[in-house]
Amino acid sequence: MASLLERTQRAARERLSSVLAVPAPRAVDDALLRSTHLARPGTLAQPPADSGLKPVPGDHGPPLIGHTLSYIRFGNEFLRDRYERFGPVSWMGSVAADVVTVGGPDATQQVLVNRDKAFSQEGWTQMIDDFFHRGLMLLDFDEHRMHRRIMQEAFTRDRLTGYVADMGPSIRRNLPDFGSDRAVRIYWPIKQLTLDVATQVFMGGRGGDENLDEINRAFVAAVRAATSIVRYPLPGTRFRAGIQGRKTLEEYFRRHLPAARESEGTDLFAGLCQAATGDGEQFSDDDVVNHMIFLMMAAHDTSTITTSAAAYYLGKHPEWQERARRESLALGDDVPDIHALEGLTSLDLVIKEALRLVAPVPTLMRMTVKPTEIAGHHIPADTAVVAAPGVNHFVPEIWTEPDRFDPERFAESRREDAAHRFAWIPFGGGVHKCIGMHFGTLEVKAILHEMLRAYSWTVPEGYRARWDNTSLPVPADGLPMRLRRR
Repeated sequence: MASLLERTQRAARERLSSVLAVPAPRAVDDALLRSTHLARPGTLAQPPADSGLKPVPGDHGPPLIGHTLSYIRFGNEFLRDRYERFGPVSWMGSVAADVVTVGGPDATQQVLVNRDKAFSQEGWTQMIDDFFHRGLMLLDFDEHRMHRRIMQEAFTRDRLTGYVADMGPSIRRNLPDFGSDRAVRIYWPIKQLTLDVATQVFMGGRGGDENLDEINRAFVAAVRAATSIVRYPLPGTRFRAGIQGRKTLEEYFRRHLPAARESEGTDLFAGLCQAATGDGEQFSDDDVVNHMIFLMMAAHDTSTITTSAAAYYLGKHPEWQERARRESLALGDDVPDIHALEGLTSLDLVIKEALRLVAPVPTLMRMTVKPTEIAGHHIPADTAVVAAPGVNHFVPEIWTEPDRFDPERFAESRREDAAHRFAWIPFGGGVHKCIGMHFGTLEVKAILHEMLRAYSWTVPEGYRARWDNTSLPVPADGLPMRLRRR
């Protein structure tokens, strides 16, 4: 992709100056530009003799930082380019270490199913444990199985029904007033809305009288700190802001933990306090706080990204907006319960397509605990491995015109996603598949349902969203839209 190379080089100078917080020296800058694309091509490690395995191809990228800046700027487009050039398994340099990237359904399945238990969650731990200590996604093997068994009790069908009953009125009550004809950057009010919903549904309203802006900032700081180049809490760094954010969140949840322990409410906080397996296993106070911090982050960040992406595509495709609105209006004025939300089939298709085009968690980190193989390539022990769901979502052998917005590809008459069980994996796969995926989908549907009832909206002519991949994909300009009250 010559155009990608040109854009990567153009962005590299800007990004390097931003990361260093000073103008990049010209000599360093020129070296960066020269080494951005296909620098130092070679293989990761030679496979054992007579193994029949192939070495992993790839390249390091610019000195010291590798391809870190190219990924931050171009995200999934960058990973797709590498998949097309190197195949399903390749390596690249990054700030921390050389990383193996994996794309395509078959190779991804090997990593996520993890039949030989060669892949651990240590890949995530090294990035985010300082900020999301012992969240469910960071646990491995038997310990993960035990924690997931307990937590599953907080995500039963009865619990989901209760969450939706609390969520609907909260969304309708807190839906932003966009006025009668107003241009807005939709991402930020939606993010505030999802935090309001999480406070009601996950916290049972506890803490609603506190400064939620401070809590929101703490979550944002913790998420962004995961990709810090400087991994020490120096003043003014993202890493330090993330550490302070984690402290704020711990204090917030510990303040409300005693009330949650005593409660018989239907909220998630109380649910985690009460959850127990048939053997009587329960979470400690530390477990509950750790899981609440992680689940609140995952719920309101990923739901915000998905709601914003779906609203963006509905703004670009008014025929789908009208189709979805007809179904929402047909429900009448009552706040929809779980059964009504599940019946909004057009929104189902739109949300699935938005999740395909903008995977809210575009990479899944792993670390090898022993030598293994992926797609016939030798992977040494202690190697960072990144599975890329977003690459799978654009494989042309599975998806018709993969860059086109086409929700009908998920309709029963087509079901392109059924071609391979790892073709569409916005919620991950294997034993670490997102435990809250059904709740998240219901929340996104409930928000879009209320927006469709209250507003119609458009995006600027010729506008194309650009996603910042510094942490999770966030619209770089907040997604400008014009909303009109109906």
